[in-house]
Amino acid sequence: MSTAKKFAGQTAIYGASTIAGRVLNFFLTPVYTRTFATGIYGILSTIFSYAAILNAIMAFGLETTFFRYLNKHADNKKRVYNNAFASVFSITIVFLLVTLPFIGHIANFIQVGKDTSHSEFVTFIDYFIAILVIDAWCVIPFAKIRADGKPGRYSIIKFINIIIFVSLNLVFIYVIPYWINHHYIGSGWISTWYTKGWVGYVFLSNLIASIITLVLLLPEILKLRLDFDGKMLAEMFAYSWPVLIANLSFLVNENLDKLLLGKLLPQNISVREVGIYAACAKISLFLSIFVQAFRLGAEPFFFSHAKNKNAGQTYARIMDYFVITVCVIFIALIANIEILKYFVKGHDAKQTALYWTGLRVVPPLVFGYVSLGIYMNLSVWYKLSDQTKYGLYISGIGAILTIVLNVLFIPRYTYMASAWVSFIAYATMMVLSYVWGQKNYPIPYNLKKNLAYIVSSIVVVYLSFYVFNRNIYIGDSLLLLYISVAFYFERENLRAIFKR
Repeated sequence: MSTAKKFAGQTAIYGASTIAGRVLNFFLTPVYTRTFATGIYGILSTIFSYAAILNAIMAFGLETTFFRYLNKHADNKKRVYNNAFASVFSITIVFLLVTLPFIGHIANFIQVGKDTSHSEFVTFIDYFIAILVIDAWCVIPFAKIRADGKPGRYSIIKFINIIIFVSLNLVFIYVIPYWINHHYIGSGWISTWYTKGWVGYVFLSNLIASIITLVLLLPEILKLRLDFDGKMLAEMFAYSWPVLIANLSFLVNENLDKLLLGKLLPQNISVREVGIYAACAKISLFLSIFVQAFRLGAEPFFFSHAKNKNAGQTYARIMDYFVITVCVIFIALIANIEILKYFVKGHDAKQTALYWTGLRVVPPLVFGYVSLGIYMNLSVWYKLSDQTKYGLYISGIGAILTIVLNVLFIPRYTYMASAWVSFIAYATMMVLSYVWGQKNYPIPYNLKKNLAYIVSSIVVVYLSFYVFNRNIYIGDSLLLLYISVAFYFERENLRAIFKR
């Protein structure tokens, strides 16, 4: 089997579970928007945004470090695994010591709007502290499964996690009210504790799913031993903290806009604007699914393939088809936005119209994900050359742009500022990674060809969304034309790959 086929196969397996999980999660968006008012949905988005940033801190970049040190210490993989998990476990203990005594103060800081009480926010924080710690304990066992070449097991556990999360959401939002209304067995007892429309059930569902995931990972966790190497541990931390900053910067770009919208806008509209922005941003989820699936397959593959003589050519070839794929998804999402918008509906016509006012954010947000995906592909150079400080520089610049530009422009342009700032930050990171990468660890990327596909996709999206006013027939015709042209130019390369 050719290298390209092997890579594509692994990515396809990771992608299948990621796509299935994300699509199921995506279908919760209309459930939430129909159940909760825009303000409540804004609260939901705010808390998940904080959780995403804290997740990165808890993992401390040790997932990437784990793969790198498995490659460097192929004869001592068990110790690498023990060191990586012990590091994450220690960080979670420190996190608990720092947060548990101050839950009330944390709730005061995070709370936005007046749709929920302070005591409810304290309950939400309790749930999320538990979720964050449990999810952190799962990071290295999941990485071990990937490193062992078991994408099937990885996918099954991830899929079970999302099935439990989605199912419990549906139970709390639909099944229990139906059960109570029809006076089925036990409805009297359920009525004593159940609160219809309480957003906290979303967080409780997440907690239960995380606990079950940890249980499913026990076979990997039970392989851990108290076998540490102080020198290796210090080296791993030195490698991982720039990766942490890079990951944090990415999450700042991904989530800080929602947090700043809640803080910088007047209190009477802040959570509503967050809700509109977060709901419409879900339409870009399909591209982020592909980017995440690619990363899951690419990271262990890039490290394991690094010593091959033709590694640079392989990375360049992967980039070619990655660019084409993300550009096609970019165009497809925008061309069909008039269908996808129905996933973002409120519980009445007024709420629906309010959500749909935010559809303008989708083109810049989706192209931001195109840039992010290319950046993730490019980032192989500083990970393989142990120059993770460049990841810190690049993502740090992206984070600074995100913070400064959002603070400057949110008060005037609200969530449209956040959408365009996201695009600017990711595009800047993409360009910086390419320029510095070619100086420090040259990879023979086909720059002109990749730029041609990127620029032409932007032109097609501009025509589809702005010139032809989101006409689905014209948009899909342009999409088919783009795919046909790409296939024509790539036909020989594709034929050569599939013949191997």
